Parts: sequence; C-alpha cells; structure tokens
Amino acid sequence: MEKTEKQKMLAGELYLAEDPELAAENKRASRLLRRYNSTTEEQQDQRQQILQELFGNIGDKVSIVPPFHCDYGGNIFVGDKFYMNYGCVILDCNPVHIGENVLCAPYVQIYTAYHPTEPEIRLSGRELAAPINIGNNVWIGGSAIICPGVTIGDNTTIGAGSVVVKDIPENVVAAGNPCRVIRYLS
Repeated sequence: MEKTEKQKMLAGELYLAEDPELAAENKRASRLLRRYNSTTEEQQDQRQQILQELFGNIGDKVSIVPPFHCDYGGNIFVGDKFYMNYGCVILDCNPVHIGENVLCAPYVQIYTAYHPTEPEIRLSGRELAAPINIGNNVWIGGSAIICPGVTIGDNTTIGAGSVVVKDIPENVVAAGNPCRVIRYLS
C-alpha cells in the first residue's frame, strides 16, 4: 500500500501539505486556535480544555499566552509546568516533544517543517519535516528559532535571538546564530 501524505509527513519524507486529510486537520487546528486566541486571562479552564483537544498530549499546569499558532496541534506533546509567552509558533508537521518545566520567552519559533533546497522539487509543492525534542528544565530566550530535527538537552538555556540548527547538549548555556555552546553548567 502506498503511504498517505500524512504518513509521509510524519516519516520525514516529501509530502503535499495541501492533501485533503492534512488540510482538514489544519482547519481543525485553526478553529481551535481562533477560540484559544480569543480567550481572556480569566478563562484559564477554557484554555486548558482547548489545549487538551488541540495537542497530542498536555501535562499539568501548562500556560500558553495568546496569541499562539501551530499547524496541526496533534503532533505537539508537552510535559508538566510548560510556559510559552506571547506570539509563539510551533510548526508541528512532525512530532514536537517538550519536557517538563520548560519556559519559552515571547516569539519563540519551533519549526519542524522545511522546504527542499532543489528548486525543481520545491516547485512541486512538496515539503519535508523533522522532529524536535526539547528536554526538561529548558529555558528558551525571546525570538529564538528552533530548526527541524533539533534536540535540546535537559537543563539547558538557549539565549534570546538564537537560531538552533544543530543539537544542543544538556547542562549548557548556548546562544548565537548559529547557536553554539557558550558555557557548560556544573
């Protein structure tokens, strides 16, 4: 049997995002996000309910300050005590696993999606995606960009404005473009 476009997407193979199944899942996420982003700070229970419906898995004490945007939601898995500030985006065309006690400053961008570098393939409309894993006790500074296929280890801090294109080990402070280890924590 030939794989569906969703199966290709999750396998890291070229896929068409405009596939009807994926388009329907994106519309579902858009509806939930519109509801979520229109809530007020007094509607914390409603926010939790929407996130439980939107995400693949959600831990306890999760707080995401609107506005928030994602592609599908169902490929996002977050642990307990996750906090994401204003204006963050998660392009979850492949799984995004975020551990416990993770803090994201404003405008953090987490991108599993990317496009082929070969123009002929890119012009076909096909895309690619690679998973992202963020460990426990991680702090990601404002406007940082986490690129496809990256793993960030436990107890790590990513500096504001960083562009993370390669794996970052645990117990470090890393920053820059491209992001690199600046200091090892004892």
